Amino acid sequence: MLERARHIVVEGPIGAGKTSLARRLSERLGARLVLERPEDNPFLARFYHDMERWGLATQLSFLYQRIDLLTGLGANPQAVTFVSDFLLDKDPLFAELNLGSDELTLYHRILSAMKPIKPPSVDLVIYLQAKSETLIDRVRKRGLDAERTITEDYIGRVSDCYARYFYDFDASPLFIVDTDVLNPVDREEDFDLLIERLGAMRGYREFFGYAA
Repeated sequence: MLERARHIVVEGPIGAGKTSLARRLSERLGARLVLERPEDNPFLARFYHDMERWGLATQLSFLYQRIDLLTGLGANPQAVTFVSDFLLDKDPLFAELNLGSDELTLYHRILSAMKPIKPPSVDLVIYLQAKSETLIDRVRKRGLDAERTITEDYIGRVSDCYARYFYDFDASPLFIVDTDVLNPVDREEDFDLLIERLGAMRGYREFFGYAA
């Protein structure tokens, strides 16, 4: 699977390690790296302080950024291998979690109007999952100012939304990694084992949750 994939997406809730793993994969594969930039979202810190007030502005800022990043790949993105840390089709997940009904309706109207481009097809999604207590511990350890007010309750709701989204996901091959027991970001042996399992992947959906 890995040798044929041209567009690899690493996804997962806040604190799962998707950006760090995307970096490692791009280095190992010699692939182009396409990362969203939360530090460029001027509303994000305000959102974590007042989610109801700043939810729509934060969501739309990320939506514009993601579309700009994919548009910037050029006319033939499949000509090169690239790794990204976001799945555009998943964008409504946070909108449905954070927006009220009127704002959600507006968001979907804007989303429909903004998607004249056909996003590059995804050949492989690596979905990182972990318990909410693991995720919040990682968020606390990285110590970003914008994330200081994130609660474990919010992390848990985000994680549940991801689990529901990927439960029925069949748009591309899906490789699910339990990062409660594996740490392919910080442990070299786990990362090497991940690469090995991805290279041997033959099914459309596989679960990787043990280091043996």
